[in-house]
Amino acid sequence: MEPSPATGGSETTRLVSPRDRGGAGGGLRLKSLFTEPSEPLPEEPKPVEMSFHHCHRDPLPQPGLTPERLQAQRQLCAACAVCCVFMAGEVVDVGSMMGSLFSLWLSTRPATRTMTFGWHRSETLGALASVVSLWMVTGILLYLAFIRLLHSDYHIEGGAMLLTASVAVCANLLMAFVLHQAGPHHSHGSRGAEYAPLEEGPGEPLPLGNTSVRAAFVHVLGDLLQSLGVLAASILIYFKPQYKAADPISTFLFSICALGSTAPTLRDVLRVLMEGTPRSVGFEPVRDTLLSVPGVRATHELHLWSLTLTYHVASAHLAIDSTADSEAVLAEATSRLRSRFGFSSSTLQVEQYQPEMAQCLRCREPPQA
Repeated sequence: MEPSPATGGSETTRLVSPRDRGGAGGGLRLKSLFTEPSEPLPEEPKPVEMSFHHCHRDPLPQPGLTPERLQAQRQLCAACAVCCVFMAGEVVDVGSMMGSLFSLWLSTRPATRTMTFGWHRSETLGALASVVSLWMVTGILLYLAFIRLLHSDYHIEGGAMLLTASVAVCANLLMAFVLHQAGPHHSHGSRGAEYAPLEEGPGEPLPLGNTSVRAAFVHVLGDLLQSLGVLAASILIYFKPQYKAADPISTFLFSICALGSTAPTLRDVLRVLMEGTPRSVGFEPVRDTLLSVPGVRATHELHLWSLTLTYHVASAHLAIDSTADSEAVLAEATSRLRSRFGFSSSTLQVEQYQPEMAQCLRCREPPQA
């Protein structure tokens, strides 16, 4: 059997003679059955380019951030900067407070053969460190304010700035109130207008007005002035964003006020470190008080200094008559120095008066500063 060409697309059957096949039996016919496909083979589909698909309807995103994201980035960066500045400032404040607390603890250590006066002057060093730390923060703020005035390409979030400044003002007000309760004061009792001594006895509480608390109060006061300046600027910027230059300008103004508030404390600290006469004690009044003791003819080698702002020390040579009782003179002179001027320590040497003491160069009083 041989397949025949497709006709009409249906299955067909035909007899093939031997002649058609080239065979001998012409009368014989063979029946051949074959099957052809009813439909032509389908062609392969051509790829069709689809302009939009259900998952690709939006165009490809452009590289970089969109304007909305850029604005969000600027806002977040500004907020982070404000938080970092506030946090850095608070870290410095906490460090200053901890330093004052440590110096106060250190000052309570007893005297040793090396530290014969004890550790009282650690309070003064702590106060100096507190002032220096405030100056460092103020210097950084002034530098940043100068950079902002020089390059005005900065953005300020008025809302975040206002919130941060408000919190800072409230915190500094609270700390100032707490420290002012134990702030420096002057005694107006039997000792007159001078600082009370730091140590009256083993069982008495620590008096008010010590150097550490005063230094901490001055530090908080400087922070409060700067916070008030930032708050005033933030209120203006919140309602008038175009006046963003108010921030660096207020920083300049209130930083100067903060530095000015530390001037009295710095002056007293330097006086203590330079072994100067206590600010609340005069040389002449102390000399006249010693000369008023019965039996005292002259004084020389009179030295007045302080270990802290409240711990005053005096030493002197007392020239007495030959008939005076040296023990009585020593006790009376020491009592008057403590009761009238609040000296915590007095070292007095009693010796016989000699007429030639008037011409002794070492026995002469020091000149005015």
